[in-house]
Amino acid sequence: QVQLVESGGGLVQPGESARLSCTASGLIASINTMAWYRQPPGKERELVANITRSGLTEYEPSVKGRFTISRDNAQNTMALHMNKLKPGDTAVYYCNAETQLEFGLGVLDAWGRGTLVTVSS
Repeated sequence: QVQLVESGGGLVQPGESARLSCTASGLIASINTMAWYRQPPGKERELVANITRSGLTEYEPSVKGRFTISRDNAQNTMALHMNKLKPGDTAVYYCNAETQLEFGLGVLDAWGRGTLVTVSS
């Protein structure tokens, strides 16, 4: 019903920047809150940042000031600009969207498959 596709992962050196993108498609009437989560190796998935439809944002303390989340409501896309990356940012990053489906099908908490970001020299 809804597909989320992340892109932009890869190998990055410490201190460098990277940009992740998420594109949503399918039976989408509108998208409420969108978010980026990450799962470091051997650890549980954690919230990195979220953004409401109106643009209000929240960040996990360790990324505040380094990461910026943004979205384009018309295009159903979201981005995560990551600056001053650290080895501790290494993780699989997942896109999440609270999606209002068309045709009265309700609300779906949709997830992408994830994209790996490795921060290493």
